[in-house]
Amino acid sequence: MAKKLYVGGLPYSTTNDELKAEFSKAGEVASATVIIDKMSGRSRGFGFVEFANDADADKAIDMFNEKELGGRKILVNEARPMEDRPRREGGRGGFGGGRFGGSRNSF
Repeated sequence: MAKKLYVGGLPYSTTNDELKAEFSKAGEVASATVIIDKMSGRSRGFGFVEFANDADADKAIDMFNEKELGGRKILVNEARPMEDRPRREGGRGGFGGGRFGGSRNSF
């Protein structure tokens, strides 16, 4: 069974191929994905690596967790299923009130 790992603290220049190549040192990588911000098109600095088997995934955690990659210390651990994460409070944005932050008739 495949095991998915969360990889945080990635250099923003890291590509999917680079992530896969690096983690392939621990075993057979089924997939590697750097998460991209939809608005800017830039990396968000984290990603996910899925291994073909649990033993290789465990080896990758031992090999890479809190180690340096591209000049940055990365965090590697088992990814949690989406339903296990707490929901963020609040809504979108947070800029409030009209065009310039006040009422429409403030001029």
